[in-house]
Amino acid sequence: MAFRLTIGKKIGTGFGVLLFFIVIVFYTTYQTLNDSIKINDEITSVNNPSVASLEELKLLTVRSKMLVFNWVYFQSHADHPDKEKLRRLIERDYPHLEKTIKKLAVNWEKEDRKKIKEVFDNLHDLFELHEEIQLLLPDWASYEDSQNKFLANFLIGDDGDIYLKTSEILFQLDDLIGNQKFQTGEVTAHMQESFSDLQLLSKWLGIALVLFGIVVAIYTTRTIVGPVQKLKEVLLTLSKGVFPQQTIKAKKDEIGEMTHALNRVISGLKSTKDFAISVGAGKFDTHYEPLSGEDDLGKTLIKMRDDLAENERLLERKVEERTAEVVKQKEEIEKQNERISELYEEVTDSIKYAKGLQEAILPPDDFVSENMPESFILYKPKDIVSGDFYWVETKNNKTYFAAVDCTGHGVPGAFMSIVGYNALNEALRTNDDPGSILDALNKGVSKTLHNNSSMGKTTKDGMDLALCCYDHKKKVLQYAGAYNPLYLIRDGQV
Repeated sequence: MAFRLTIGKKIGTGFGVLLFFIVIVFYTTYQTLNDSIKINDEITSVNNPSVASLEELKLLTVRSKMLVFNWVYFQSHADHPDKEKLRRLIERDYPHLEKTIKKLAVNWEKEDRKKIKEVFDNLHDLFELHEEIQLLLPDWASYEDSQNKFLANFLIGDDGDIYLKTSEILFQLDDLIGNQKFQTGEVTAHMQESFSDLQLLSKWLGIALVLFGIVVAIYTTRTIVGPVQKLKEVLLTLSKGVFPQQTIKAKKDEIGEMTHALNRVISGLKSTKDFAISVGAGKFDTHYEPLSGEDDLGKTLIKMRDDLAENERLLERKVEERTAEVVKQKEEIEKQNERISELYEEVTDSIKYAKGLQEAILPPDDFVSENMPESFILYKPKDIVSGDFYWVETKNNKTYFAAVDCTGHGVPGAFMSIVGYNALNEALRTNDDPGSILDALNKGVSKTLHNNSSMGKTTKDGMDLALCCYDHKKKVLQYAGAYNPLYLIRDGQV
């Protein structure tokens, strides 16, 4: 039996080699990063803390030198702050720092451990000398003892034990700090070298991956992508509703099997298209043969053809019934439209007549001109009848005029204007002052509305107005209003 290189084997071989190279890169990267983490942990937990602690110990030594010098040179009491600082440094700060450095020194080289031990021994000797200074000059009075003062000055002098011991300790600490920094640099350089090796390996493996990927891509394109591309073009053409003119040649592999199946699908779709066109044209007697006994689409199409034929018969019968019903409804609507037109004309005539009645309560133009010369009235109602009206009357050589806005619009507002007009005339008959007239108007309107309200309920109807009284003899204008101003100021102008 001849060996058959299937698509799965082709893809598996190519990706297997690529995966092998990728595993090498990942393994090398993992090892390098793991070593770098260990080195970084060593730098973080040993080298850097060691340098920092040694620097702190050096600073502590310098501080002790400064404080002991201050102890000797400046006469002070036993509880002086500098003396307290020196005691805390010896009794608390140094032991804590010594303990920390000893823990770190476990990871140092043997030579450095030996050096730090010598430093601690020298520091113990130095602090014993400090204690001797404290014994010589414990308080203010001790500074008066010339012998004690001399011995203390001798200890801190340029050739004194404290000065020499401190200088020796600082030199040793500088040497240790330099060693620790050097070791940190070596560890860092080793880590950088590991990254450089990783970079070089990644570079060559990357080149190998690219070259091999190109080879795999070319081979895959020729053996897999090409035939698949042809199938894709046919499928895209089918998605647009266009059938290919020629069948696709099938090869002896999985793609060839797909090609053979697609050719059968195209043939079936063409047959289905022709059948659908015939059914759409109303040819319900067109014959159609399903592709197989399991062809659900074919069975569905045959059922659809039979259902459409039955639906066509039902629709024809329903159309006849609906046509007769629509004709009947049309006649009824025409009758209703005629009745609505008649009612509209009656309502419009009534409203126009109401307009004439409402205009009858307005003062005549000659009456207004006679009593209010050099004046004008702007009256533009929104509707045919409305709740807005103006009122002018005279009494006792005075002219009363008002602009009234009744609640409601249209016919309801017009009725309110009649109520307001009558109430104004009645209020003027018994009152002269605009304020009194408004009070009487309010009572009269409320009484009228409440007396005519149904079921004992009060209404919220009323009116807003501005009422003025002009005395022609005294040349005096009086004003009273209800939610309407006497004048309007806009943009700084009246």
